This record gives sequence, structure tokens and C-alpha cells, in this order.
Amino acid sequence: MQQQARAIETRAAIIRGAAAAFEQRGYGSTSLAQVSAAAGVTKGALYFHFDSKEALAVAIIDAQHEQSAGAGQLLLEKDVPGLRALISMSYELARQLRDDLIVSAGVRLTIEAANFSTPVSAPYLDWMVTCEEFLRRAITAGDVAPTLDVPAAAAFFTAAFTGVQLVSDVLNGRSDIDQRLTEMWALLLPGLVVSERWDELKNLAADVQRERAAAAALD
Repeated sequence: MQQQARAIETRAAIIRGAAAAFEQRGYGSTSLAQVSAAAGVTKGALYFHFDSKEALAVAIIDAQHEQSAGAGQLLLEKDVPGLRALISMSYELARQLRDDLIVSAGVRLTIEAANFSTPVSAPYLDWMVTCEEFLRRAITAGDVAPTLDVPAAAAFFTAAFTGVQLVSDVLNGRSDIDQRLTEMWALLLPGLVVSERWDELKNLAADVQRERAAAAALD
């Protein structure tokens, strides 16, 4: 049992160290020697858990996706109104990207996955499915027009968020990502919200951002 716990701890240390190395240098410029140094383990220990750099990168992506997907699942389980949930999810993902190294590294590796022998598409596809569920709830609630092409909108939101966080990272280390998301939603909401609900929902993104900031200040 003690040996198993030590193995689990070592694997977690490798993932953390690899996340730091990949986040700093990118997938192509990071060697397994650099990963083992960052993780504080021998190369033998690293190869015991991961037989290649790609296997290690995929493990980081899986850990990131599990954590991020949990945010969307929680909103679904709490039955948060669809449009609010969609916006809240974007800010929660932004927080994870800003504050959690494994999430940040996992998203970077997903973007760099063209270098992998097997394409990594599941995180994008899963987020599109979650976005679709939020949008369908928003339509049922009467906030969004039933004529909306839900799959197309979900794919667009996933791509838009990816672009916004990437540019924010390049220009400001994601320090302004919440503001950039608020601007994104200010541009997108007029194309989503039905006219009868516009006065009520036009400031929804800014309201969600303020509520999250206030809650964070109390923690």
C-alpha cells in the first residue's frame, strides 16, 4: 500500500513538473531530461510511468480536461439558467487558466497537438457538447431564439474562447482575460438574446464578472 501511494505521488510530481516545463518552453522545445529535472525524479522513474513525451503530454491534457469539464458539469447539475451558465463557464475556465498550471499547460498542449501522432480533439468536442446543452436550456427558458443553429453556435463559442484566451496570454499573461471575455460577450449577446429579454440580459456578462470578483474577494 505504501509503495502504491509512493508511485501515485511520483506520477503526480512528474505531471506537475512536466506541466511547468511544457508551459514554459512548449511541447517541441521540451526534452524528457528537462521534465525529469523539473519534477525532481530520475529518468528511470519518469519512463516507468510514461513511455514517451507524447504520453506524458496526453496525461496532462487529460488531467486538465477532467478539471475543466468538472466546472461545466457542476453548472449543469446546479441547473443554472443556460445563458448564465454558458457565460459563467467561460469565466471559470479563465480563472483556471490564470491560476492553475496544469490547466494552463494542458490547454497549451491541446493547441500544440498537431505535433502528436494521434490528434487530440476530445476536449474541444466535449466543450461543444456542454455549450450545446447550455444553449438548449437558454432556448427553453425563452432567452435565446429557437431558430439558433445550436451546434454551430457551440463550435463558434469554443473557438472564440480559445482565441480570446490565447491573445490575452500572449499580450498580457492572461492578466486581462476577464475583461477580454466581457468584451467578447458584449459583442456576441446581441446575436443570441431575443428582443423581449434584451433589457434584462444585455449586461449579463458584466454582472457575472462582478459577482465572481465579489465572491473571490470574500474567499
